Amino acid sequence: MAEVVRLDPPGASGLDPALRERLDAAPCLFVVGAGPVLIEMLERDGLSVQPLGEGPLPEGCLILDFGQGGALDDLVYVIDRLLGPGGCPWDREQTHESLKRHLLEEAYEVLDAIDSGSAERLLEELGDLLLQPLMHAQMESLTGGFNIEDVARAIAEKLVRRHPHVFGDAEAATATEVLANWDRIKQQEKGEQPGSILAGVPTGMASLLRAYEVSKRAARSGFEWPAFEAVWDKLREEEQELREALISGDRGRIEDEVGDLLFTAVNIARWAKVEPEEALRKMLNRFTQRFQQMERRAERPLRDLSAEEWDRLWETAKAG
Repeated sequence: MAEVVRLDPPGASGLDPALRERLDAAPCLFVVGAGPVLIEMLERDGLSVQPLGEGPLPEGCLILDFGQGGALDDLVYVIDRLLGPGGCPWDREQTHESLKRHLLEEAYEVLDAIDSGSAERLLEELGDLLLQPLMHAQMESLTGGFNIEDVARAIAEKLVRRHPHVFGDAEAATATEVLANWDRIKQQEKGEQPGSILAGVPTGMASLLRAYEVSKRAARSGFEWPAFEAVWDKLREEEQELREALISGDRGRIEDEVGDLLFTAVNIARWAKVEPEEALRKMLNRFTQRFQQMERRAERPLRDLSAEEWDRLWETAKAG
């Protein structure tokens, strides 16, 4: 009779030595719930394994059960091995702090892939981005903390709690109502007294993104202009104040007024239902492409061109 051995998940240091002895002594070894990557790694460890088929099994066989299996389990196992004893020296040196910049870089590369319109490139970049939370979770798991299952479980439970209009009997007919419910439920979950709606905006966000989020939340609480034209009036007001600050030469005042002008521009974007970060990113992509086109077409260094030559090159680049 075959014996089933459940492993969930395989350890970072490989199989337990006592279990390894049993596996080596078994007349045959089958696996269930293991993807091709995991099977390949078991074979590299010297185990002769095969997928479990139909029909009776020889006496004394062992069946390794890795649960549901699949590509995600394979990836978790790969990262487990990279971070575990005998794994990759670079990966094992990483910390939550050292990986922060990689998370941002991968997120921006996903944005570039979306802009490119290439599904193949998007698939690759999403994989690179997926690696980041898995690395953080596995680093915690190795020190006795949470693992990726805990992360997945927590976000699934949160989504259910904060969508009572989908999973419960609440009603929310518009996106605005959904966001209002989300804020209310979030506040209840954290046991907070009604406080600042801006308290949850991360201070570490890119400033343009943070400005947009602050603007949206303030508007949801009722701090809003009565009409779009009033926002334009505010922009003209901030422009005049910046001009006065520039005349004064006061650097602190100039900085303040530039910030006020930029924040008002963010509000114009919000009223126009445009995300300013996305709009600026795309504009910078266009500018970069056109400027590089100018560099290629110029017959001498750009710094040596006249204003008229600059204009001609720019208009040609804009035309494509």
